[in-house]
Order: sequence, then C-alpha cells, then structure tokens
Amino acid sequence: MSHGHRHDHGHHHHHGSEDASSLPPALDTSIPDEELTPSQLSRRSMLRRTGLLGAGLAAGGVLGGAGEAAASTGQMPAAHGSRSGGYLWLAGDHHIHTQYSNDGKYRVVDQVRQGARYGMDWLVITDHGNATHSRIGVEKVNPDIVEARAAYEDTLVFQGLEWNIPGAEHGTVFVHPGKNEVSVLKQFETDYDGSVKGAGASTPANEALAIAGLHFLAEQIQRRKVKDALMLANHPARRGVDSPHEIRAWRDATDPKHRIAVGMEGAPGHQAAGIPAPLGMGRARGIYDNSPSANSFAGYPLESYRTWGGFDWMTSTVGGLWDSLLAEGKPWWITANSDSHQVYADTAVRGGPDSDYTANGKHTDPVYSGQIDLTQGDYWPGYYSRTHVGAASFSYKAVMEGIRAGRVWVDHGGLISGLGAQLRSGSRAVTLGGALHVRRGSNVDLVVDISLANGPNWAQFVPTLARVDVIQGAVTGPVSDKDAFTTPDTKVVKSFEVNKSTGTVRLTYSLGRVEKPVYVRLRGTDGNRTAVGPMGAAVDPAGPALDVAGDADPWKDLWFYSNPMWVLPA
Repeated sequence: MSHGHRHDHGHHHHHGSEDASSLPPALDTSIPDEELTPSQLSRRSMLRRTGLLGAGLAAGGVLGGAGEAAASTGQMPAAHGSRSGGYLWLAGDHHIHTQYSNDGKYRVVDQVRQGARYGMDWLVITDHGNATHSRIGVEKVNPDIVEARAAYEDTLVFQGLEWNIPGAEHGTVFVHPGKNEVSVLKQFETDYDGSVKGAGASTPANEALAIAGLHFLAEQIQRRKVKDALMLANHPARRGVDSPHEIRAWRDATDPKHRIAVGMEGAPGHQAAGIPAPLGMGRARGIYDNSPSANSFAGYPLESYRTWGGFDWMTSTVGGLWDSLLAEGKPWWITANSDSHQVYADTAVRGGPDSDYTANGKHTDPVYSGQIDLTQGDYWPGYYSRTHVGAASFSYKAVMEGIRAGRVWVDHGGLISGLGAQLRSGSRAVTLGGALHVRRGSNVDLVVDISLANGPNWAQFVPTLARVDVIQGAVTGPVSDKDAFTTPDTKVVKSFEVNKSTGTVRLTYSLGRVEKPVYVRLRGTDGNRTAVGPMGAAVDPAGPALDVAGDADPWKDLWFYSNPMWVLPA
C-alpha cells in the first residue's frame, strides 16, 4: 500500500515487521509536505500545532531521551536526529469499543479514523467479553481490524477484548497481531472470562481462575502462538471489587521478564459524563457514581468510588494504593484512555430496529440521526485522554515492550505537549519505568523537560500548566498484608510553579546522596481545582480535588501523571 511518497529514503514501515524502525510519513520530517497524502498532511499539521513535531528538545518532540549516552553530554537528543539513547513517544488508547460490543455503536474503522485524526499512533479494540462475543464476535471483528490496519497504516491497531476478570472488574487484554491472534483470544475468553464462566463473585475460586487466565496467556507466548500479550486493569476503583491482594496477585502471577498484568487505568474513560446538565449527562467523571456492594473490598473508603481530578482514587492518592505497590519495589504502571462507546455530541445512532446483537455478534452500522446527542459520556480516542509510550521503533512489538517497561506518561486535555524525565548520577541515567543502580551515597538528580501546550486542544483553548509536583517514596519491600493500600513514606517533596505559557521548561530536583532505595514520580496540574490530599497536608498539600457528581466539566480540571523511576543503591 502506498505511503503517499515515492522517493527511495527507506522510510516504509510494515506493521508485521518486528525490526520496523522507520517513522510513519507524518512524523518523518525528511519527507516534504507536498509528498504526503491529505490525511498524513493533516496529522503532521496537528503535530506541529501542538508542539509534538520538530522541536529541538526531546520533551517537545516524539523522540525522548533515555540512555546513558544522552546523560553523558548533559543534553537530550534532538527530536528527529540520531536515535541513540532515545525513544519514539507514541500516543495511544488501549480501551475502545465498537459495534461488536453489546453496548457499543461504531464500526472499527470509525474508531480508528477518529483516533488517527486526534493523534493516536496505536489503538486497541477491546469489545466486551461475553457469551456472544466469545462465540462469534471475536472472529467477526478481526476482518474489520485487518481492513483498518490497511486503511490507516500510520496507526497500529491491536485486537484485544475487555476481560471480565473473574472475581473482579474489567481489564484490557490484547495480543501481538499474527495468525493466532483470534484463536488465542477466543480460547482465553471462552475459558477465563468471568461473564462467560459465571465467575463474577469475589470468591477464592474465581480469583484463582483469573490467575489461571494470566498463566494461559504467558503459555501462549512461551509456545510461540503469539509474540506477546498484556493485561491492564480497567477503572479499578469504580465498583470497589479490585481488592489490593487481587491486584498484587495479578502483578506477580507470571515471570517478571514476561509479565502479563502490568498496570491499571490511572484515569478512566467516560470523562464527558461529568459535564453538567442540560449540556451533558450530569453524572460523574468516569461514571464513577457507584456505592459498595457485597463483592466490594470492605476496606475501601467511600471516597474511593469517585474520581479525583478525573483520576482513579488508587492513582490520585499520594501514599495510597498505587504508592503502596510501588513501595514494594515492583513495577505497576498507569495509563489513561477513552473507554469510547457512545461519543458526546455525536450525531450517529445505532442503525435500525433489526440490530440483533445476540444473533449477529454485532450491531448494525450506525446512521445519521439528525440531531446532536448530549446524553453520552465518552470522547473519541485521543480527543481528551492520551497514553504516551516510549517505543524503540514504530512497531507493535515496540509499543508492547514500552508499556511493559513502564515508559509511559499520561495527560488529559492536551495539558502538555511532551515530557522527558531522567534520573541521573554521573554518566548514568534512566527514564520512566527504569531503575538507576548506583553506589550507596551517590548523588542523584531528577531532570525534567516539559514541552508546554503550543496550540489549542480539541476544546479549542490552550491549556496552561501551573504546577509540577515531584512525589517521592521509600522502597520498603514486599508487604506482609497483601491488602495494604497505604504506605507511610511517600509524599510530595517538591512543587515547581510554572511561570511561562509557551515553549519548554526544564526542572531539576536533587535527591541528594541516596543511601536507601527510593522511587520518584511526577504529576502536573492546570491549578484550577486542588485540595489537601486524603493522607493530609504533610503528604499532599495541593492534590486533585474530589470530583463533584453532576458538576465536573473535565476540561476545567486538567492533570498529567508519569510512571515512576527507582534509585537502587548498593
């Protein structure tokens, strides 16, 4: 398939190739604008407008620094210069529904087209696991995904499903594309989906079934049925049924080198649901308006059932559940995505009265309704939430490896255009997800480069980053209580006020002489809504505020979060 340019620069990439290291044409600045297709040119223009293309600073471009070579010179690599020590930072969404979901509406190509329009480099189609989907849907959706891969070859499109985790909530499961992607997903769903197996209750037997499902996926990789598989827990605090011991069990279920369960949604989809009526649903951001049930973990407080600045309570609470996991010294990453089912202010409706999902495994194609629908709570992929992954190349394998490695940061509403972060000690450095091994007592510095928003977001205003927080915690080792969801030694250690609105910002923070293992992570805000964190002012003096159900316009409260980095002295 043509890439819209005919000169021989070796830029062609192929989704199936695992050494595909060339850039998509829209990102490859050696290709003139006039040789791009209209869709590629539109994408390049969007990337330029938002500061994601052609910036000299790594934080402002799609290449971000990570290696010791970058640290040894004290500079970050240029956005489109040498790849030495750098990564492609590719934006994506791992939680997207189509007409193959019982509560979905859009065609696969609709979601992929919109995702590409809004700057997504990779997408995962995750229709709901259920008896109908496992019987016929998982096979029927595949040709549509294959067609979308061909039509939008600048976007990596994975096939996955939204797993009803036995004994718990939902989770994204997806595999590397290949000849067995359908058969592996079908067998996994048939044998291990909580809805299909009637295994939704929080019982030890159902929790064991979830672990067995993760082992099944690991086995498929070992047997070379698929090249890779990943699982991410979706909206983990929404119903209170993902207990701390279950999350730890998922994380620890398989070989750390090929870990299947690697993280959770730090921020759920359905962000438009908080827009007040009559202009919106008037519900809660993320549709987090639940209460405890018989299957909920009894230890969770009532405020855990709401979002905080649009983020899940497990992520937003400094010293809370996420930090209790990180303090064990084990990886557990966060993401953000759309959970797109039915899009706010769209004009399409599910097609026709003959839409029989149970019989057909899909709904009929959507049709124009003649009116704008303000009763839905979702956005298109990339319109509001973005998950940025540091990938070694533009390929399926590299995106999956980047997610597993934790080279991930997330943002809402285009709050910033780019983020580059390193822990440095002498000539050694690591980026997000990494562990810096140093001699005990070594000086360690955190260096953060941020590209501020250089153009309007999709709500047509330019966001302003007001403050960046450095959050640091002690690594205390494995917990004795698997249901622990707090850690006492994590807090905000430094807050930077950002006093400029355009261009780039470099922030440095000295960890001093590090004697014991620690980790750091980053958080930033537009400053519109803040409050003392749940663990108190000494831990988090100005964190996200509890979102108000019925009055939580997501565009008025924007945050970004990074995954952590560790320092491990010996």
